[in-house]
Amino acid sequence: MYSTIFKLTLAACLLLTQPYFIHANTYRFLAECQASGYLTGTSTTNCNTENNSECCKANQKYPQYRCSPQVTSNTKAKMTLNSFAEGGDGGGPSECDEQYHADTERVVAVSTGWYNGGSRCLKNIRIKGNGRSVLAKVVDECDSVHGCDAEHSYQPPCGNNVVDASQAVWDALGYSGDQVGDAQITWSDA
Repeated sequence: MYSTIFKLTLAACLLLTQPYFIHANTYRFLAECQASGYLTGTSTTNCNTENNSECCKANQKYPQYRCSPQVTSNTKAKMTLNSFAEGGDGGGPSECDEQYHADTERVVAVSTGWYNGGSRCLKNIRIKGNGRSVLAKVVDECDSVHGCDAEHSYQPPCGNNVVDASQAVWDALGYSGDQVGDAQITWSDA
């Protein structure tokens, strides 16, 4: 126990007095993406619950993110299920091309920070999960700032680490039944 306390004390002293000993990635880790604010939910009966989508609840606080974790060759993310079809739980047409996309297309929306103002629009990303790999096209932003309104199907803002994928992506990765809807995956730019 005492050696652990000593090591932690020594590390803290080095960090405070000799910052050049600490690698730049350590600072990046310490400065991970934090919530930039909170959105207060409203109650509605108009929420689209397709794909077991979460609906905003009155007076509940939902974190908002303008950032996402750094993209690497194996970026960890939460993959969720989304319908990009007209009338689907994705809301309106996709941000990148103002089109709806069939559930049979391998398309995704990524969190606001990863969407990066549309810089990934219509580009493929490689998603790895369930022992498989698939390419999918980014067609939309999974909005991590706004939500709980008609434009967002009365759903809360996305987390900062979400890849919201069509059924075709889930199928290509071999997920089925109860596995579909929420999975830990990795992804990278293709």
